[in-house]
Amino acid sequence: MCSGPWLDRWLPLIAQREIASPVLEIGCGFGDDTLTLIRAGVKVMAFDLSPECVAIAQQRAPEAQIECRDTRGPWPEAVNNLELVLASLSLHYFPWDETRNIVHRIWSSLRPGALFLCRLNSIEDVNFGAGQGELIEANFYRDQDNCKRFFDQASVDLS
Repeated sequence: MCSGPWLDRWLPLIAQREIASPVLEIGCGFGDDTLTLIRAGVKVMAFDLSPECVAIAQQRAPEAQIECRDTRGPWPEAVNNLELVLASLSLHYFPWDETRNIVHRIWSSLRPGALFLCRLNSIEDVNFGAGQGELIEANFYRDQDNCKRFFDQASVDLS
């Protein structure tokens, strides 16, 4: 997973909000963003589909509650009335209907005025495979190993 300091720019906003409830991190991978949030003093509840990634993330961030869980399946009961949900490069593996369902669940889990921070692959990300592989549906491709969605402005426009 490509992590890097992308989350650092959001830390002042997160700190300013004095978030009391755990942050839900969807698709935590090896726990890079989990660690960034913990170091910022935030409680983290995270899940990832990969048992291998979860095991590594649990070792790296034992303070966090990290589970192996499919984003499309049942979510923990504690996932409601959240102040922040984070999804970094974890929403692009699904057909459009499933992606919309996941985003709807995220919105339903947020309290009014909460934050949803996500990082997505753009249709212009040719270095990350945009437009490459077998076209399954609009902006959704299959390569040798995975399926991957690339987002355009219309697919993220909430107005």
